[in-house]
Amino acid sequence: MIQPLAYIHPQAKIANSVVIDPFAVIHKDVEIGEGTWIGSNVTIMDGARIGKNCKIFPGAVISAIPQDLKYAGEETTVVIGDNTTIREYVTINRGTNDRWETKIGSNCLLMAYCHVAHDCEVGNNCIFSNNTTLAGHITIGDYVVLAGMVAIHQFCKVGSYAFVTGGSLVRKDIPPYVKVAREPLSYTGINSVGLRRRGFSPEKINEIQEIYRVLFVKHNNVTKALDIIEAEFKPTEERDEIINFIRNSNRGVMKSFGNS
Repeated sequence: MIQPLAYIHPQAKIANSVVIDPFAVIHKDVEIGEGTWIGSNVTIMDGARIGKNCKIFPGAVISAIPQDLKYAGEETTVVIGDNTTIREYVTINRGTNDRWETKIGSNCLLMAYCHVAHDCEVGNNCIFSNNTTLAGHITIGDYVVLAGMVAIHQFCKVGSYAFVTGGSLVRKDIPPYVKVAREPLSYTGINSVGLRRRGFSPEKINEIQEIYRVLFVKHNNVTKALDIIEAEFKPTEERDEIINFIRNSNRGVMKSFGNS
């Protein structure tokens, strides 16, 4: 299943059922799992660890060295989970000695021309639309949707189930379950459509919405809002995740519209 016009280093570890199209280039320190398809003109460089049943479309470059002047040649990796699709001309850089790897989860879709820089960590079931760009050291939770041409500042965090509208510039952390838009980036509500699609009950969606009303709508400062949330909402997985995310934010979270 490997075309004769492809180049595969003899020490690369390629599962038997992998399909590699013409003009693909696979470097030495590469591992590719069962059922994965590598399209024409894909370049997979040292340090790539690609899971099962992935699809990597023509022109993608996986595990190139970081675009970071501090990188000193250390051996680092890109780790990609199972069933992930990487479309045309996506670039994913391997890690530095900060995290030692760049990680993309399982069941993700990265559309054409996306860029994931060094030391990023992307969860499972994420969708990045065309031209989305992640700077270095970014952490993305599960089920996050980034619409087209989103750009995220280095060291930012995006919580699980968040939705970021197209063309957004992300300079602050985005807590879980929310929908954000405008410039500067602001809270515009919870991601109710995404939550319903993922099986959240109406009661749970309403709970999350009421928590964020305390934080973003009722004009409390962050410290006061978290105290109110802890006092007035019973402990749940979602409540605790929101509180912990905000308390552990190093860059601070984005504000509600009009309070940015």
